Amino acid sequence: MDHAADAHRTDLMTITRYVLNEQSKHPESRGDFTILLSHIVLGCKFVCTAVNKAGLAKLIGLAGETNVQGEEQKKLDVLSNEVFIKALVSSGRTCILVSEEDEEATFVEPALRGKYCVVFDPLDGSSNIDCGVSIGTIFGIYAIKDGVDPKIEDVLQPGKNMVAAGYCMYGSSCTLVLSTGKGVNGFTLDPSLGEFILTHPDIKIPKKGKIYSVNEGNAKNWDGPTAKYVEKCKYPQDGLPAKSLRYIGSMVADVHRTLLYGGIFLYPADKKSPNGKLRVLYEVFPMSYLMEQAGGQAFTGKQRALDLLPTKIHERSPIFLGSYDDVEEIKALYAAEGQK
Repeated sequence: MDHAADAHRTDLMTITRYVLNEQSKHPESRGDFTILLSHIVLGCKFVCTAVNKAGLAKLIGLAGETNVQGEEQKKLDVLSNEVFIKALVSSGRTCILVSEEDEEATFVEPALRGKYCVVFDPLDGSSNIDCGVSIGTIFGIYAIKDGVDPKIEDVLQPGKNMVAAGYCMYGSSCTLVLSTGKGVNGFTLDPSLGEFILTHPDIKIPKKGKIYSVNEGNAKNWDGPTAKYVEKCKYPQDGLPAKSLRYIGSMVADVHRTLLYGGIFLYPADKKSPNGKLRVLYEVFPMSYLMEQAGGQAFTGKQRALDLLPTKIHERSPIFLGSYDDVEEIKALYAAEGQK
């Protein structure tokens, strides 16, 4: 019997232990961020359970309301939003919450207020719930100065100011991917323990990938650089093999695959959506933050994505993110277009 291997298997790096280890590197830390993160993790576990039994619990289907984006709300959307709002407020460490499902930002009452602003999409890709495709929660965290009365401007900051970002994917397994500004780590939920275990330490995206991910149904509305780039993926002129197309239509799932396997995820502006479709604060910023922390890039067609300064909480933007070299190619095409 291999006792050494058994001992190794019992020495599990849980997400709680990981975050506490990181906290110990900052003697001045009061543990506020650790507490906030533990409440986000609890929210993810709750939503994961709800997603897994959605069909049995009749949680699939429409709730009969529309959200601020004009999209019909699924019952699970509504539930997930309530779960995260309650988890974040009860942590006592937040002051402003911005959710995709709510038209206005939530300002936490003074007695429960902390120094963090959290922006989140409680259930991204929910149009895929009924067919069992991976969906997920996306979140980003900002810190504001202590003792400041929170204002909406405190959350309208560039993505580069985030102190942490991540997503939790509810699929064949429940995976939480997190960055606190020192690389990217992936944790998988062990249902028997009820704990997220570190399974993907220090994720690094390949410098160049073999996959491109885009909704080709919008091709007739694309601008020149996007059309040229996708053409190049399919019919490369340099003798290299063509890239494979993989598109799920659930941002969390598409970005997760891009992060692990390399390649590029594109959601460009087009004639139908001249400002792009994805929301800056709680979709573009967290995913761009993770990509950069893993060694990739994120670009809007005009600038580095994390340098964007949003003016509204539900603002949209085009986004190209993924492997460093692949994003460089699309940047070069936009630069060439700008010189004409």
